Amino acid sequence: MTSLHDAARACIDAETPSEKIAQTGARAADFREGRLTFVDDEVAPGAIHAPGRPERPQLVPPRDVASRGLGSIEGRAAFVHAIAHIEFNAINLAWDAVYRFRGMPHGFYSDWVGVAADEARHFAMLRERLQQLGHDYGDFDANNGLWEMAGKTAHSCRERMALVPRVLEARGLDVTPGMIARLRSVGDDATAAILEVILREEVAHVAAGSRWFRWCCQRDGIDPDAEFARLVALHARGSVRGPFNLDAREAAGFSAAEMDSLKATPP
Repeated sequence: MTSLHDAARACIDAETPSEKIAQTGARAADFREGRLTFVDDEVAPGAIHAPGRPERPQLVPPRDVASRGLGSIEGRAAFVHAIAHIEFNAINLAWDAVYRFRGMPHGFYSDWVGVAADEARHFAMLRERLQQLGHDYGDFDANNGLWEMAGKTAHSCRERMALVPRVLEARGLDVTPGMIARLRSVGDDATAAILEVILREEVAHVAAGSRWFRWCCQRDGIDPDAEFARLVALHARGSVRGPFNLDAREAAGFSAAEMDSLKATPP
């Protein structure tokens, strides 16, 4: 019987999109059906390194990722590719939380295995849409910002939960409604429908980040509101900016104090 941590590592290391999706689906099913051992062994998680990925897309700084309008098929394909790349990274991020942070309650692993399965399904939907638009994953350049934050937070579950789901992924809650509206305005209802599914399910993913961030703060005897503000100021000040999807963020577990702070943040 394979350990949960070994299964997570195998999913992170899978290189091709098809292999990563298949591995994630199989290992998530194994976890749900009790076919993975759930015992922390004495082997500590290895140092974080680049996850398995295909040779393309080429990874470039965010400023070098070309921006195209949604009025053309090429522009919409580039847009779908950018979202697909985020979801591909999100698969690795969810599995890395499972692999890296040992000694957590069973519910932590259940949450993040479930998130990994969701992210793989989101990627598969976006890749299929990309193919319908005459392209495939890897056809456009992409950036590596999400995984870079994973490296910065590899030493601390508390910081990972604060800065990845509650900052970087929560940004998607804010911007996706506008993306959906723009897609519908140019007649791309198919892509808009996929983003509506992703938006609805990402609320639960950010909520998992909120839940386990607060759990870690309670374990460590730290005030969560003050700690979140400290970590954002230290690592991610430019990533928290309005306008905000306040309803979605409230549903995703942002506290009243955090909501007040968001409302006071200039756009």
